[in-house]
Amino acid sequence: MRQLKTYIVEDSLVIRDNLIATLEEISPVKVVGVADEESTAVQWLTQPENPVDLVIIDIFLKTGSGLGVIRAGAALAPRPKLVVLSNYATQDMRSKCLQLGADEVFDKSHDIDGLIEYCNDLVVGDDAGTLP
Repeated sequence: MRQLKTYIVEDSLVIRDNLIATLEEISPVKVVGVADEESTAVQWLTQPENPVDLVIIDIFLKTGSGLGVIRAGAALAPRPKLVVLSNYATQDMRSKCLQLGADEVFDKSHDIDGLIEYCNDLVVGDDAGTLP
């Protein structure tokens, strides 16, 4: 099974480490980079030598915002899947994220299984080679 090259933008080290361990153990994810602030994430993602299939983004970061990461990620070519994983997944925030280019929005407190299922579905549904 193909692995999704994934970049994680999360400012909590504990959450980030737990997320990486969980995703790499039970889904087809290989984390290739991490950031805890908007500018670092945008700089890394916009380098042509750093193509990824999936970017998992928190809204509130050490500096900046996940919204800026979504905006930058949506402009990439090839465009990775952009997924928001936040404790602040209100209806208004979901709408804003989707408007900016996010593909999905998950709530950290109760949608981790949904994120894992989404990752699995991306690989299973990629028979046509639609991911970068």
